[in-house]
Amino acid sequence: MTRTIEDLIPDYLRGLPVYVPGKPIEEVERELKIHAVKLASNENPLGPSRMAMTAARAVLGDSNRYPDGGTHLLRTKLAERRGVSAEEIFIGLGSSEIIDLAARVLLRAGLQGLTSEGTYAPFSVAIRGSGAELVLAPQREFAFDLRAMAKAITPKTGVIYLANPNNPTGSAFGRAEFDEFLAAVPDGVLVVLDEAYIHYAVSMGLRDSEEAYRKRKNLLILRTFSKVYGLAGLRIGYAIGRPELLAAMNKLRTPFNTSGVAQAAALAALDDNEHVTRCIQSNAAERKRLSEGLAKLGFRPVASEANFVFMAVGPEAKALSDDLLQMGVIVRPLGWMGFPEAIRISVGTAAENEKCLSAMAGAILKRAGKGELAAR
Repeated sequence: MTRTIEDLIPDYLRGLPVYVPGKPIEEVERELKIHAVKLASNENPLGPSRMAMTAARAVLGDSNRYPDGGTHLLRTKLAERRGVSAEEIFIGLGSSEIIDLAARVLLRAGLQGLTSEGTYAPFSVAIRGSGAELVLAPQREFAFDLRAMAKAITPKTGVIYLANPNNPTGSAFGRAEFDEFLAAVPDGVLVVLDEAYIHYAVSMGLRDSEEAYRKRKNLLILRTFSKVYGLAGLRIGYAIGRPELLAAMNKLRTPFNTSGVAQAAALAALDDNEHVTRCIQSNAAERKRLSEGLAKLGFRPVASEANFVFMAVGPEAKALSDDLLQMGVIVRPLGWMGFPEAIRISVGTAAENEKCLSAMAGAILKRAGKGELAAR
């Protein structure tokens, strides 16, 4: 029997979903011939800092050279800021690469990877893509149920993925709840804690997880420059973890996985505290205004600790998103993330949020009398 290339693809890869990005604003404007605002991908509406942009421009002329493959300067600076050694810092292609590498290093057929329902989809993809069995714990009120997750741990569990705050619901768990969970996790199980949105969680301790890391050998903390630092397009993030694990991940990562431009921008962004503070304060104010505006329209947005707002709107969630799209407001329907009756709206600038609320009011009027938006 003749074998084809397709026959070599493992069965556990055949059913994997493709990551669904937010609709590009350029595509919407080109198709509809209107000015649009993108509130679908949790990007920083204030953009990168001027310091980061200046640093990026300064190294563009060196783009004919490969970057520092060991990211020495950035790892050293992050290590000083985080109070760890440079060997405990891993620089990745955003958080996404690190999520995947953790599974590739520690999981395989016969083992299990554990995460929650209703969380960041690449967690599940990484687990399934390693050949391991995916185990999903239930959520409780759109939040991680850490006690349920602890009960789901078995002798086959190799990696557990958490997001705090959680994407797409915006909920978060506190230090006491997290400590209780960690106490229930065996030392031989890695806990991957994705804190992409931690800067926006002003009610939480930014360094709490780092204190937990110093007490545990099985915690991998993920951070990104894509959110509060506004460098999503440059794709750069980092992890704090034990040197032995990071050394194994380094063997599998793509050589020169982050560009020199991204490294330079990230280095400068770390020094622009004023920009970071402005982004955090702007997000807190606009998140409150957006949430209150949606509530006045009859919705029940979930309390958010991130730079987006999640809400269940009923069976017409996708149709409502399409209506908003026609009015130049791009939001994220969440069927692909396990919430077919919910949408997620990124927090934008004051003007962008105002356009969103106005468009939402128009969409509601359009659907008035049709018995739709049942969750309102």
